[in-house]
Amino acid sequence: MRNILLIGAGKSTAYLIDYLLDQSKKEGISLCILDKETAHIPKQIASHPALTIVTASVTDIVVRQKQIALADIVISMLPAHMHILVAKDCLALEKHLVTASYVSPELKEMEEQVKEKGLIFLNEMGVDPGIDHMSAMAFMDQIKNKGGEIKLFESFTGGLVAPQEKPNLWDYKFTWNPRNVVIAGQGGAAKFIQEGTYKYIPYHKLFRRTEFMHIEGYGKFEAYANRDSLKYRTAYGLENALTLYRGTMRRVGFSKAWNIFVQLGLTDDSYHIEESEQMSYRAFINLFLPYSPTDSVELKVRHYLKIDQDDIMWDKLMELHLFSDKHFLTKQNGTPAELLQEILEAHWTLGLEEKDMVVMYHKIGYEYQGEMRQLDAHMVVEGVSQTHTAMAKTVGLPLAMSCLLILNKDISTPGVRIPIHQEIYGPVLKLLAQEGVVFKDFEVPYLGYATEYVASS
Repeated sequence: MRNILLIGAGKSTAYLIDYLLDQSKKEGISLCILDKETAHIPKQIASHPALTIVTASVTDIVVRQKQIALADIVISMLPAHMHILVAKDCLALEKHLVTASYVSPELKEMEEQVKEKGLIFLNEMGVDPGIDHMSAMAFMDQIKNKGGEIKLFESFTGGLVAPQEKPNLWDYKFTWNPRNVVIAGQGGAAKFIQEGTYKYIPYHKLFRRTEFMHIEGYGKFEAYANRDSLKYRTAYGLENALTLYRGTMRRVGFSKAWNIFVQLGLTDDSYHIEESEQMSYRAFINLFLPYSPTDSVELKVRHYLKIDQDDIMWDKLMELHLFSDKHFLTKQNGTPAELLQEILEAHWTLGLEEKDMVVMYHKIGYEYQGEMRQLDAHMVVEGVSQTHTAMAKTVGLPLAMSCLLILNKDISTPGVRIPIHQEIYGPVLKLLAQEGVVFKDFEVPYLGYATEYVASS
């Protein structure tokens, strides 16, 4: 019996747990869940004979190291900054590790030691990063293997509500970590390369420079640039590509409305607001506006941001009760970003009957026998419930599948790795297709880099 330790059993683990338990008898595996909160695990799951649950904090070093020592492989679903705790133990106890998070500098520094011990620390094994890497490399390797040269690569991913849902005027609810949504794009200018020229978009302009794309059957989307599109240039083998752009997808109109929060300063996470607990939403918004003995908070916002009263942007703000003196914050001394997150979570949490979807879109321009060609590919996965979401499926299944592939030595190259090699993406994409996670790809006339949409201020 081989033992798998899952550390962290949050909202993105439903499919991961189901898959491993479904495979437990066939694969001869047992699963142990270590989490400080385990009451939410359904009884029918908790009673599975192949499952053990340990309720404890991962910061309890005795419990953590004991459970890692009992495992053959560890899946960490902790917040990204906590993976290093688990990684150090896995290295010392000689256990494989799989995460869905980006490779941190601290983890990268362990590369040689991980290799020396013949271990695999596989990271970026969720949806984005994860399925985006695997699918992109599969398509680009096919093109390269037939003699094509990649000149353009664009890739976009979005966690959204399913098309049949119309939950609010924003056409959006949280399907992933709300904090990551609120602080998206911060920490430096977004950078990418377009037709051989480096481009930079400062944070305060990020949500007003978007691209549009259309996916058949699902309509029109917009995308804003990820912070650093160039970090995978070498990993993807795109040193000679003239265009490299990665971004986040939303429904059209979201970014323009979100930009209101940016311009007001509500997404700032660098300082704390004194006595924020029990502050009304209205008082919170007023903190960021000029003093006026006569103008209302609403009038000051409309004047400052040049929003007409009949503008849909105004309706979106009103929908969130931002100017209410009857809705109150609960977080003590929160940052603006933390307090905005609290407001949004009160309105943007997926309902019991609501369903989400994950959309991914790749555009690959390449030269083949002296002619420019273009391959478009997209993936759409819809959730089935509040727990079994599309996000949980596309994050959890690649983790579970790669875990079993490592145990079975189908993935065997040691090191601190991401899924950009055929050894990893080949079998995982094949298994994902069996679960309905598939791409549709087709050749289209080469269009080059899409014209940047620069909205008026």
